[in-house]
Amino acid sequence: MKQIWGNLAITDIERTNRFYTALGFKSNGEMNSKELTSFSCGENNFIINFFLKDVIEKNTKTQFSDLKNDNEIIFSLSAESRDQVNEWMEIVKNAGGKISVEPYEIGEGYTFVFSDPDGHKFNVLYWPGM
Repeated sequence: MKQIWGNLAITDIERTNRFYTALGFKSNGEMNSKELTSFSCGENNFIINFFLKDVIEKNTKTQFSDLKNDNEIIFSLSAESRDQVNEWMEIVKNAGGKISVEPYEIGEGYTFVFSDPDGHKFNVLYWPGM
């Protein structure tokens, strides 16, 4: 296997572009079209492709969940400190994301959970030594 990336269903390409750009994700401009927008994030440049829901369902012959009530996966974004977790929470709020779980301590770590405008879940996690 050469690479792994995520493909997620969305309803609005422009809104998705604005949200992930505001979070500092890097656009994969050559991938973008009327049906798809793509971003990379992190030191390993993990790719997340965002397809219009009807397009990805047609292409994969698979129905995708309504994320207002369900969950498919939580992507974890690493933070370098507790302060950075709190900074990320403000960035997410300002970008139009929904904070579903306020920051809390978990073991040695510190985290919060948010969703993007289409309901995809993320947590930002600080874990000492990670």
